[in-house]
Amino acid sequence: MTGRVSSDRPTAHLSWIVELYLRGKELELMHRALGFATLALVTLAPLLIVVAAADPLHHGGFALWLVDGMDLSGRSSHVLSEVFSPPRKVVGTTSVWGGVLLAFFGLSFASSVQNGYERVWRLPAGPWHRVWRQAVWLLALMTYLYVQVQTRTVLAGSYRLVLSLGIGVVFFWWGPHFLLGHQVRRRLLLPGAIATMLGLVGLRAFSYLVFTPLIVTNAVSYGAVGTVLVVESWLVGAGFVVHGGALLGHLFCDRMGHLLEHEENDEGDAYDHDAHDGHDDHGGTGDGGHGTPGGGAR
Repeated sequence: MTGRVSSDRPTAHLSWIVELYLRGKELELMHRALGFATLALVTLAPLLIVVAAADPLHHGGFALWLVDGMDLSGRSSHVLSEVFSPPRKVVGTTSVWGGVLLAFFGLSFASSVQNGYERVWRLPAGPWHRVWRQAVWLLALMTYLYVQVQTRTVLAGSYRLVLSLGIGVVFFWWGPHFLLGHQVRRRLLLPGAIATMLGLVGLRAFSYLVFTPLIVTNAVSYGAVGTVLVVESWLVGAGFVVHGGALLGHLFCDRMGHLLEHEENDEGDAYDHDAHDGHDDHGGTGDGGHGTPGGGAR
């Protein structure tokens, strides 16, 4: 009996991996990661540079955010700071209209992340009037990045690691719940938040081992373009982790039976929620999103 149980474990683990791969393929995970990286560099980075330059405590904070996120040090940190440090007059030369445009294009990044979460949980696209949720999430993202960097000057070592992990789990737990209009219960989103933070820790370690020397090499060979390419590669990894962590959390809840239990418990109060919101936030729009294994969960 013991030998049978132990022999079944590798098969069970393999089935998890296969199903995760198939769901990632259905989600087009790599394409979403590439889109995440592109939008982050083209639409989010200019907004973050202006916001960071307006910070009276740490000018050029956007470069510091990248250095901290990629766990760079020494010459690689200096090379990255030279490329992404904003001009001294970046805030003074940015008009109100320019700031509005930066915020507007930044919303496209938030919209992409929201769409990814909707695809993971198999929910219909949210209505246009929920764009305010994207704006609030974008503001929370900038606050989260700012707080993460500020912990460098307050704590160090294991204390900072615990604080950063705690803040990250809270953000990636709250973010999908908020972007999805509370259609998914918080307890179902917690495994995905934990998986996302563990993935970011792994990406940070990979960055320290691979990207740190690569930035210096590319800067010598290709100049600033080489540095940007390395940053773009790191952003691809970040996009893969953000969407992949949510996907792994959804698979965990599905395998544990939490989705079906959740749907049965919510069957009675679904119409009250829809009437309050004026939109079918239920995740079941006639195509079986509600009541199928792994389907949408409110």
